[in-house]
Amino acid sequence: MKVLFDIGHPGHVHYFRFAIKELQEKGHKVIVTARQRDIIFSLLDFYKISYINRGNGSNTRFGKLLYMLKADLLLLKTCFKKKPDLFVSFSSPYAAQTAWLLNRPHIAVNDTEHTDKIHSLFTYKFSKYVLTPSSYQNDLGEKHLKFNNIMEGIYLNSKVFKPDISIYEDLSIKTDQPYVFIRFVSWNAHHDFGHAGLDLESKRALIQVLSKKFKIFISSEDKLPEEFKEFEINIAPEKMHSVLYYASMFIGESGTMASESAYLGTPTVYINSLPLMCYLKLEQEFQLLKHFSSSNAVVDYVKKLVKEDNLKENTKLKAEEMKSTFNNATEFFSWFILNYPQTVLQLKNGNITDID
Repeated sequence: MKVLFDIGHPGHVHYFRFAIKELQEKGHKVIVTARQRDIIFSLLDFYKISYINRGNGSNTRFGKLLYMLKADLLLLKTCFKKKPDLFVSFSSPYAAQTAWLLNRPHIAVNDTEHTDKIHSLFTYKFSKYVLTPSSYQNDLGEKHLKFNNIMEGIYLNSKVFKPDISIYEDLSIKTDQPYVFIRFVSWNAHHDFGHAGLDLESKRALIQVLSKKFKIFISSEDKLPEEFKEFEINIAPEKMHSVLYYASMFIGESGTMASESAYLGTPTVYINSLPLMCYLKLEQEFQLLKHFSSSNAVVDYVKKLVKEDNLKENTKLKAEEMKSTFNNATEFFSWFILNYPQTVLQLKNGNITDID
């Protein structure tokens, strides 16, 4: 069997890397196409996954449409040579459309409800099935399949993720030094148009509050303003989850990093005007995460968190409680692909004990 995975975000590398390796180990051919982005390529190189560069996207709506045509043509050219039997992606319109043109099945994965409108136009109609966590809040019809976990459970569960204490050395701090990790996003994704997170005044106020007790590290998709440069983190992408694991608190605009932090038991403050996706809503229900749709009240809430005793320890216990309700996820995609299409019926019937 030949399977094509399309990667458009660093998180997608983690979602699919276990399946890619297992498929290869069992003698199947894997083709990986990836968006041109340094952190994606760094992760793929670190995990020794060969890939085909499908170029960079655009930050404008018109540019994104032009890029869609360009990416479709590149994938078609690749597929004429490689001839994949199955396409898998995190709702990539390029993979879906190429699969449809070649009369091959495409499995679209998604956990972000507010993207359904655009994916229904460019991705779902070209896909054989849409696979989501069971907590997904929208009904996607006959194509909709669900699994009992969240995407972060694939690569951050204790069976496969072991936190690396050496990050303290990388960060040039002692192991007893508490720190807070802050993440800013660029707001250039298609689903980010018209939305926002922290304003500049709140960013300054948060740093002033937190710096009294914590070392502060900031990661940003865009270039950081000069006034925040001293807090900019410099660490290998593959060690970022260890940074989130050991952090005393996560504050940020990234849904993926917010969920990763909450899953790992790190108190999480998420600021984004977009509605809560299924996995973030679940984490908020377990009191792992607090969501704000704007900067209003964020600083006051963080001031209260800073004063709480045993905040980190209590959050870890709540994370374990949430995870106890999930099925095994690390082997999920390899199980689904290797046994496809029989696994479709098993998912519909709720019979997935084979991967526990």
